[in-house]
Amino acid sequence: MVDKPDDIRDRLGMDPLAGLLDGPRARGAFVLRSVLSPPWAMRIEDRAPLTLVAVVRGRASVRCDGGPGAELTVGDVAVLRGPDAYTVADAPGTRPQVVIGPGQVCTAVSDDAPGMSDLGVRTWGNDPSGRDVLLTGTYQVDGEVSRRMLAALPALLVQPADSLEEPVLGWLAREVARDGPGQGAVLDRLLDLVLVSTVRAWFARPDGDPPGWYRASADPVVGPALRALQADPARPWTVAGLAALAGVSRATFARRFTGLVGEPPMAHLTSARLALAADLLREPGATVGAVARRVGYASPFALSTAFTRVHGVSPREHRERLSR
Repeated sequence: MVDKPDDIRDRLGMDPLAGLLDGPRARGAFVLRSVLSPPWAMRIEDRAPLTLVAVVRGRASVRCDGGPGAELTVGDVAVLRGPDAYTVADAPGTRPQVVIGPGQVCTAVSDDAPGMSDLGVRTWGNDPSGRDVLLTGTYQVDGEVSRRMLAALPALLVQPADSLEEPVLGWLAREVARDGPGQGAVLDRLLDLVLVSTVRAWFARPDGDPPGWYRASADPVVGPALRALQADPARPWTVAGLAALAGVSRATFARRFTGLVGEPPMAHLTSARLALAADLLREPGATVGAVARRVGYASPFALSTAFTRVHGVSPREHRERLSR
């Protein structure tokens, strides 16, 4: 029996970001407070999939290699999608003094570069009373942020202070320098909240560029179908079944879905299933067979064939790469 559209609304709600709220899952994320006096500049080459930089005091300049840049003031949050390198500095013209590599290893660019040192719990910089104070939160492993979210983001997005939920960022700023039981888990969850709040605010901007599925989520015909696919990707969905759920003809549904989302319904479902499979494969003890069942494939072979066609490696190879 196919659920009615009203049943889907009641069960899933109307929030088009619902599918992303479970996306960020920091696990021992790198969270650091930097206290700095100009001139200062850091080139980041850690190849992390996603990083947040927020200004607590002073200001900062962010520049992606060969791409966009932005100037940040107090309360602004920048989200940088990896793995490409970028530079954070006190001003656009300041040359990097240190390079941060994988594993957050810091290397001075030259012997006469200003020294950076440990300034306390999760605090680092060149001056304990420096003008500029930054918070940096880094998702260090693919899979901690869903591929769907990463694909929706530009290389750099910046949300100004007045568009964000300040208490969340303020809470992270207060907690980063504390060191108590479970503090790592607290910081992980706060980082997730800041990320979701920032992305939600960016999607809602008049000049924002949200993905097709986000815009389509508010559509009275396509929205319920998208939420149904999201809630139960393993179900043997058909275009006819989704059209019946939406209360329109098959042809009308397919045309409207493709026009709003940017791809046909079954192509969207396949992409969503394989993105979910890629994330599930990183869970401890995950098997290809178990993941195949959870994302709607009849056998490990069927999942492997589709996964290899899209990702270029088999599910087992993908899982082995994540474990290195």
